[in-house]
Amino acid sequence: MTPGLASALVPLLRQVDPETAHRLSLYALRFGLAGRDGSGDDPCLAVNAFGRRLRNPIGLAAGFDKNAVAVTALGRLGFGFVEAGTVTPRPQAGNPRPRLFRLLEDQAVINRMGFNNAGLDMFLSNLRRADRALVALGANVGINKEGADPERDYPALVNAVSPYADYITVNISSPNTPNLRDLQSEARLIGILDAIATDTPVFVKIAPDLSDDGLASVVEVCAARKVAGLIISNTTITRPGHLQSAYKAEAGGLSGRPLFEISTKMLAQAYKLSAGRLMLIGVGGVSSPEDALAKILAGASLVQVYTAFAYEGPALVSRLKTGLAALLKARGFATLMDAIGAGV
Repeated sequence: MTPGLASALVPLLRQVDPETAHRLSLYALRFGLAGRDGSGDDPCLAVNAFGRRLRNPIGLAAGFDKNAVAVTALGRLGFGFVEAGTVTPRPQAGNPRPRLFRLLEDQAVINRMGFNNAGLDMFLSNLRRADRALVALGANVGINKEGADPERDYPALVNAVSPYADYITVNISSPNTPNLRDLQSEARLIGILDAIATDTPVFVKIAPDLSDDGLASVVEVCAARKVAGLIISNTTITRPGHLQSAYKAEAGGLSGRPLFEISTKMLAQAYKLSAGRLMLIGVGGVSSPEDALAKILAGASLVQVYTAFAYEGPALVSRLKTGLAALLKARGFATLMDAIGAGV
């Protein structure tokens, strides 16, 4: 099956509830039913990250493959990198259903999943089997809703996944675990980062709802502690006034098209504040080659997708790569790396 044919099945999945559709998609991927991308990548898209050369900057954000059951299959779809998780030390069921809502009119999703996952042991078992020669692999780590000690749990998770990942993301910005976003404060973040010791690149994923001062504090704390970079951004708890869907008032994090502007603005701010000290990964509302280029021009070295991939399927990856290469050349950039931050 080609990615295009797999994407043609996406409208059928839209006829069932979103969480069931997501589970079916993972089954299809795990058993090789989504095919592979055979189009190849334009050399201008290559970028250096995580100590290796990625063939393109398009990655899959955390949350799609929480338990790392399909990361190798996802790599075959043409992604330059795939981020699995979020994983917590112990398995947890997450929040009650319904907890995932399609906002079709707004090209968006609201979720309040609550770090539902099978726990660290299952995650590690799946990571060990992943083909990292095919695709760079990230591991996104978080804490349990109950009984958590962030200064204990994040370092333990980082140590556990380090041998099996090209980079690790410390998730302190999901809005669906009580008080998690408080860990973005200077004192709490310092405590967590100072307890982490690994040679694997560490990224911190932050919320788009941080204040300007909060962002500046996070940048300085991370840069001072040799964090590799920031992922900007997680979902937002704000609700733009132009939302049309009947689900717009549901509690949880909003992703997709409405997140693009605020996350890209924060990305550009972080690029200026970090002044080359941190690598930035841009995520939030990317659904077109123009969106991907906008993230890169705002300072992102890499770009992640999620909501658009859930809506469009595997064909999105090839469309983004082909279009981005054409846009770079049309703008006079010989390579993607020449374009990073050029719009700030």
